[in-house]
This record gives sequence, structure tokens and C-alpha cells, in this order.
Amino acid sequence: MALLRPDLAKLHSYIAPVVGDEDKLDANEVGYPLPAWFQDKLGFAAGQVQGHRYPSGDFQVLRGLLADYSGVTADGITVGNGSDELIRSLIMVSCLGQGRGVLSAEPTFSMYRIVAETLGVPYFMTPRNPESFSLDLAALTRVLAQENVGILFLAAPNSPTGTPLTAAELDFLRGLPEDLLVVLDEAYYEFSGSTVVAELAQRPNWVVLRTLSKAFRLAAYRVGYVIAQPYLVTALEKVRLPYNLTALSLAAAELALTHHQELLTVVPLVLAEREQLISGLEQLDIHHWPTVTNFIFCQVPEAPRIHRELAQRGSLVRLTHGGLRVTVGTPPENQRLLGNLQSILGTSTIQSSP
Repeated sequence: MALLRPDLAKLHSYIAPVVGDEDKLDANEVGYPLPAWFQDKLGFAAGQVQGHRYPSGDFQVLRGLLADYSGVTADGITVGNGSDELIRSLIMVSCLGQGRGVLSAEPTFSMYRIVAETLGVPYFMTPRNPESFSLDLAALTRVLAQENVGILFLAAPNSPTGTPLTAAELDFLRGLPEDLLVVLDEAYYEFSGSTVVAELAQRPNWVVLRTLSKAFRLAAYRVGYVIAQPYLVTALEKVRLPYNLTALSLAAAELALTHHQELLTVVPLVLAEREQLISGLEQLDIHHWPTVTNFIFCQVPEAPRIHRELAQRGSLVRLTHGGLRVTVGTPPENQRLLGNLQSILGTSTIQSSP
């Protein structure tokens, strides 16, 4: 009898590259460091941590802060070690042991597929329309009719494309049966300004997934959260591992939510810089798709070569689905990226923004 699951031989470990002095524009992080006053406050909070004790196990303070920020009640919030843990928990409560599968529309966030496969849960996908990356609603309808699907994951807005859900797509989701769990991943909500949280009270099968890794700049602390009706939160709490946030992650998240207005002043800076970066890409005649996020999906000839040569010049971007996903960085990072692209493509000089 085999010791390990045979299907594990087909899976690959998720490996993040080691970064040196390069401009890291490949992970959709915010390039602006946390302010010094925040670091000082967090350092003080870390000094109060009793390392020999487990952290709070119910996260009541954090859940209350997240509820206030999101405009819901605390019984509609649960937290996880990044969004990845919550994706896993959602699949566990909806599909695991039931013969039900996961559905998504690709290209999209790779962890939906990866987590499903690591749990041994079937994964189904439909391709997005290649011109606009909108959903193929007819294809989704066919899969839902033909397969035993327990959960539908949709990034809203989508990654790597940066595209939001359309009104027609939202209407489609509203018409889905209530025995299908619909997860709308709003990781980039603070940049897009669009959310379906107000609809959750009328949608017992809808879940909103969010993170503090992006606009809140807490990527190193790994804090994600779910907003849903209380009965779904109760189910997720049953499969949540105890003490799944460290004491330092908990302190960072509570401090960030307490000072969210100050921390989120970075969002307009990123959005303004995004427009400057888009302008520079257009001057280089690089095709890109409209985005409501802090990243841009581009199409370039010989994308693998461009990706490799950019890395050699110190600009790290993400090679994915035949294109390049470029995180909006700081002004110097973006100018270096544009200069490197100009050198590689052999195009005319880019005019610096005033």
C-alpha cells in the first residue's frame, strides 16, 4: 500500500523567489514602506507580547475592528493566516468529503486551483474571453449544469488582469442557486472602491474574501478575513486551526485597523502613479488592459524573454498567462522599469512625468 497519495506526484510546491536589491514589482505589494510612527507603535506592542503564552484564540478585538471597517457585525467576520488559509477553509466546509468540486474562470488567482488540488478536490475552470477577460457566462452555466460544483471562486477585481466584475456578471451571480457557495475575492477592494458587502444580508451563499496584505501594507504579517452571514462564519470557525495568527500578526492587524485612515492615504498615491505608469507603457506602444487595481496586465512580444531581461536589469515582474503582470511601484521603481523596457524593446525615449 502506498504511503503517500499518488496524485501528490503531479503537484509542485509553491516557491517564492529570493529577492535581493531588485525592484520587486511581481507580487502586487504596495511599494511604500509602513510609516515610521507605525513601526514604532508596533515595536512597542511587540515588546508587550508574552512569548511563552499563546495569543488570543478568539480574535474578538480584531474581529470587532474588521467589522467596524467593513460595515458589518463581528459575528459576520472570521480571520485567517492570509487569504490562502481561508480559501482552504472555504473548500473544506463546502466540498471536502462531499464529491463536490471548485470552479473558477482563468486566468485568475492561482491559489484557487492549488488549494483544491492539495485537498484532493476536483477543480473545474472556464476560460475568460481573451479580448476583455470578462467571464464566459455560457461556459460557467454549462459546467454548473454538468459537474457537481460546491464553490465558485471569482476574484473581484481579477488577478492578473485587474478587471472588475461587470453589471451583467453580477446579475448572473445573483441568479445562481443558494446551494452553491459564491466567493468574491476582494483582495484589491481599497484600490477598486467596489464591494458587494451590502448584498451579503440578502445572499446567504455569498462570501467576501479580503486581505490586509495589499493596501494596508501588512504582507509580512499574513492576515486575511472573510465577511459572510454568521452561519457561514460559524462553519469556518469549526475548521479554523487554533492560534492561526501569531501575536505579532494580531498586534499589527489591530494597530492597522485602528489607524486605517492614516495608512490608506497611500492608496491615492498608488492610483496616481498607476496612471503615470500606464502613460509610460502607452508611449512604448505596450498593450495593456484597463485596471482598477495596483497592477497592470500587459501583452508584449516574446514575453518570456522580456521577463528574463527585465530581471537581469533589476526589474522583477510576473510572467503569467502569456503576458506580464506589473505591480505599480514607487516613482523611481516605475521609471527604472520603463527605462529598462525602453532599452530592451529599442523604442524611443520616454518623456518623464512633470
